[in-house]
Amino acid sequence: MDFDSEKNGGSTPLSLLSHPTGMWLTAADKHIEYAETIYSTTPNTDTNTLSLLCPTKVIRGRGDTLNCPTLTIDISAVYPDVLSIEVTHWAGERRRSPSFELFPDGAPPTGKASVSSKELVSGRLRARVVDTDGAFGVEFEDGSSGANVTALRARSVGFAVTPPPGNMIETADMRGREHYVFTQTELGVGESVHGLGERFGAWNRVGQNVKVWNGDGGTSSDQAYKNVPFWLSSRGYGVFIDTPDLVDLEIGSERCCRVQTAVKAQRLKWYLIYGPTPKEVLTKYTILTGKAPRMPAWSYGLWLTTSFTTEYDEKTVTGFLEGMRKRAIPLEVFHYDCFWLRAFHWCDFVFSKEHFPDPKASIARLKEQKLINKVCVWINPYLGQASPVFAEAAEKGYLLKRDNGDVWQWDLWQAGMGLVDFTNPEAVTWYIGCLTSLFDVGVDTIKTDFGERIPTEGVQWHDRTLDPSRMHNYYAYIYNRVVYDALAARYGPNDAVLFARTATTGSQRFPLCWGGDCESTPAAMAESVRGGLSLGLSGFSYWSCDIGGFEGAPEPWIYKRWVAFGLLCSHSRLHGSGSYRVPWVIDNDDTSPQGATAVLRTFVRLKRRLMPYIYAQAEEAARMGWPVSLRAIALEFPQDPTSWFLDRQFMLGSQLLVAPVFSEDGDVEFYLPEGKWTSWWDGTVVQGPRWRREKHNFNTLPLYIREGTVLLLGSEEEREVGEGFGYDWSANIGEIQTFETKAGDSAAVVKPDGTETGRITIDDDGSLSGF
Repeated sequence: MDFDSEKNGGSTPLSLLSHPTGMWLTAADKHIEYAETIYSTTPNTDTNTLSLLCPTKVIRGRGDTLNCPTLTIDISAVYPDVLSIEVTHWAGERRRSPSFELFPDGAPPTGKASVSSKELVSGRLRARVVDTDGAFGVEFEDGSSGANVTALRARSVGFAVTPPPGNMIETADMRGREHYVFTQTELGVGESVHGLGERFGAWNRVGQNVKVWNGDGGTSSDQAYKNVPFWLSSRGYGVFIDTPDLVDLEIGSERCCRVQTAVKAQRLKWYLIYGPTPKEVLTKYTILTGKAPRMPAWSYGLWLTTSFTTEYDEKTVTGFLEGMRKRAIPLEVFHYDCFWLRAFHWCDFVFSKEHFPDPKASIARLKEQKLINKVCVWINPYLGQASPVFAEAAEKGYLLKRDNGDVWQWDLWQAGMGLVDFTNPEAVTWYIGCLTSLFDVGVDTIKTDFGERIPTEGVQWHDRTLDPSRMHNYYAYIYNRVVYDALAARYGPNDAVLFARTATTGSQRFPLCWGGDCESTPAAMAESVRGGLSLGLSGFSYWSCDIGGFEGAPEPWIYKRWVAFGLLCSHSRLHGSGSYRVPWVIDNDDTSPQGATAVLRTFVRLKRRLMPYIYAQAEEAARMGWPVSLRAIALEFPQDPTSWFLDRQFMLGSQLLVAPVFSEDGDVEFYLPEGKWTSWWDGTVVQGPRWRREKHNFNTLPLYIREGTVLLLGSEEEREVGEGFGYDWSANIGEIQTFETKAGDSAAVVKPDGTETGRITIDDDGSLSGF
């Protein structure tokens, strides 16, 4: 298919199968064959597989089997409530790599499964063949209740060739032609679709054409930094498409009642994952693709950066940190963004001597003075030609090459930059050595920026078995894995932290991610909320964003509203592009209670006080494959139809509801689901379900506690930097609050190593026990 003008840099391609002429006529430049009937079924009890042979016309006599293409549909029981569906046209196509690493923690037992010529059952999920009068159909059902989950109906499975061959003999030479396989699963009435990575448009994907293809498009774009070929349905199931290659999805768009999945290949494989609750779907999906590990306690504190293109040096950094201490704003991590490096030398891992004459001594001094606990630096996987490391890497074969043997280069971003080839084991070893030199200076964590614009045409990876198109998205996985593994080897697996922009399936195993380049506007803040919600429904437990917005200089009011939102994300970072994000420069050091400094102090302290709760919730979320924050309301209240429309509010864990404020005057409208909800700020109890309007100053926002909550709070005692997020919460709970509780309601007491040391429980008489 045609791509736009930047295809070689990995920008978003055009639709694979666009566009038919209405419901009846196919696109003029495509030849399409559908599975019209199920000719035979072959059950295999050894592999729990049911194979369907599906000709592309109804077979009325023996002669009809000639000159008739077939599609094979293999349906297999994977583990309870999970089926794989693989559609194949020509089985002789080689299986290209790379492929996603599935079951990284080991495959679970198949469990209860059975297969016959008419159906396959895995746990509660049943696939049932429908071939009445020769018609094609496969129903996916809840085997216990018989309720429909989804289906493949007439003309929902097929292949397409473009340009159309005049006759079959022309397909002897497929050069110059493209071949696609597609399926169309049924959309139910009122069904909504969510996930597919971090996407900033409408949260419900129905009506959208989504291309799963990483791109650097900012948050006001249909491109996405983090594409994950997994979507979750409001009907209690999810679909994971098992390829890192381009996936084209027409979600209720080409056919309003179907989700069409198309890939340029001879086969298409996807997994149907049945919950029936969305939490169960995510748990089962992350069994397949991996779960996020525990994050270290210090990472939940406030991160501050220099910002992107600002002018800064050692004096600037020290001034920022001393300014935060002077204003009593606890800070855990300081991040040196791009210009810790020399101009034109990105990324050669060497501090600019002009700006940082002795970085090791400087970092040590900042830590000794407890101005900071940890240090982060920015990197990317590109090497600018001006840097000596470019010549070294090029000479040793550590950079991606064109298929004529030249090093792949361009001048976008960095002059003459090359791309580190992580498929070369020697390049990986070399790159880890470069990272180790940073660790020796005192760097504790890494921001892994970029990695989206990966070329696909005319290039050759060191591992020649790898397909360039499949490497486009997959590069995000191996880039972040290399850096994460280096951090884990140096500091231990429970102290390894990334701040990554690009990701794909499996990248949740190398946390954490942030939302990329957003503008400093209320619309961009809303985009960020949608992006975080979407990524949380894609198997990622942790997420952050650029507080205040990245592009532009935020007005004081938007900065303060974003602070309130950002400090209630799982992780919180102040960051910008061409202007600083320390609060006193935002509003000319307004020292009033509604000034930026006071607002930031308020919400940093609030998050610190909530840490016994947040950390216990994070431990559960990582174990189960759920998001900590932003957690969609629908995960907690899936039976409430309204919850599937809520894209401007979220849950922090299972018990706290947060509604960011997007207006300067503080007007906000939000929804409280079923139950009693108590305002954190004044104790007001509101009975849900209901919509509610409120007006907030800058130092509050709608923050409600769910009924049945036992809330463990940290001590309000002030602590030095490095102690506030490293201490043992199980031994330092400052207060226990209860909200509309009943006997048996409880809260876990969790140490920073993830160990649950006990539970605080409501007894029959209403008293507390367990502490």
